Amino acid sequence: MLLESELTEERKWGVPTYTLNSKNVIMLGVFKESCVISFLKGSLIKDPEGILELPGPNSRDGRLIRFTKEEQVTELEYTIRAFIKEAIEIEKSGKKPERTALDTVEIPEELLQKFEEVKGLEKAFYSLTPGRQRGYLIHFLGSMKSQTRINRIVKFIPKIMEEKGMMD
Repeated sequence: MLLESELTEERKWGVPTYTLNSKNVIMLGVFKESCVISFLKGSLIKDPEGILELPGPNSRDGRLIRFTKEEQVTELEYTIRAFIKEAIEIEKSGKKPERTALDTVEIPEELLQKFEEVKGLEKAFYSLTPGRQRGYLIHFLGSMKSQTRINRIVKFIPKIMEEKGMMD
């Protein structure tokens, strides 16, 4: 279905990624128990039947369909084709998901302290894309203990200074 669309198949992050004018639109993923088709701006796709799901608890924009049996693809073929078409139209239109106050993540006190202690860290952190900043903040805040947050921050200072994300 994807190859029949106007999307271009590329390989990014080791997985098939389908692009339009060099913009990522859809990705495929394979796991032990399932495979998925991910719509990167899936939050903008109309889904009255509730087929699309969030990839994870901290996800905002992406949505996916998870398949555990081959026949599910056939059962949902019409819907999948409609989602692909809509994802292409969304990309062509230039629409972007809206940001809300819920998208913001608090900055831990430990990171604010490191901004004061490490020259250039604050500037490097705020030079990161919003998604990379958010990823770091979620990771740092994922610990209950202050010392663990400090350890996490210290571990990633070199990457932040290189203006790289956690997974880069």
